[in-house]
Amino acid sequence: MSSNALLIGAGDLGSAVGHRLAALGHGVTAVRRRGDLVPSPMRGVSADLTVEGPDLTGVDVDLLVVALTTRPRTEEAYRATYVDGLARALDSLAAAGQTPRRAVLVSSTGVYGHPDPDPVLDEASPAVPADGPARMLLEAEELFAGRVPGGTVLRLSGLYRGESGRIVTQVREGRVDDPHRWTNRIHRDDAAAAVVHLLTREEPPEPLYVGTDDEPALLGDVAAHVAAQLDVAPPEAADPDRGHGKRLSNARLRASGWRPTFPTYREGYVV
Repeated sequence: MSSNALLIGAGDLGSAVGHRLAALGHGVTAVRRRGDLVPSPMRGVSADLTVEGPDLTGVDVDLLVVALTTRPRTEEAYRATYVDGLARALDSLAAAGQTPRRAVLVSSTGVYGHPDPDPVLDEASPAVPADGPARMLLEAEELFAGRVPGGTVLRLSGLYRGESGRIVTQVREGRVDDPHRWTNRIHRDDAAAAVVHLLTREEPPEPLYVGTDDEPALLGDVAAHVAAQLDVAPPEAADPDRGHGKRLSNARLRASGWRPTFPTYREGYVV
């Protein structure tokens, strides 16, 4: 079976991207440790990228998406998957004689580290990773840029799905880690839509985008919104004067034509 879209990684986000591409009429091949877990109508290819590259014989790659995941959050695990695993996947792509027309690497805004909260961070802000996993993500970005001409890196803020997640669990349990911390997030569906948008828009995309929703928010404000929906006691109120942490801008991604379905946490968290 030939395909014109290749997913390197088919977890929750990768699968959502694949389904959107399939709905647009693309044939999709997805590489996953267990290819049998790749949902239809995508074709699954099994490969543990920490030890081997995938067999891409017969795969026609016009569009490439790299959306890898790994655990635990250690430098060693991140190097094995995001750096060494990416290199093996790109080696297999080259061995198959394939050069994608468009390519997106899903990365993380964690590469920005923990800078002073002012000004708001965007694509022009320096990446200063604060730990080993973030350094591996930045190394993967550099590897991708060097080996995939014209490729695009999409740095996503915290992925969530509105009915569940860490903040929902914390609010149910009556605890919030730090209500005065600035947080940034993007709904899984909006993240998948952003990847497909960058792959399929008429004009060539920029090399780098920040993928986040329209409104950085203090964690306490998000928790209060979730608590009201759950009809439980609200957490400690957020104090903007004590706000700390990074805030991110999606201005470049919005200027490209992408529009989030869930522009803030208010639309996104429905529990």
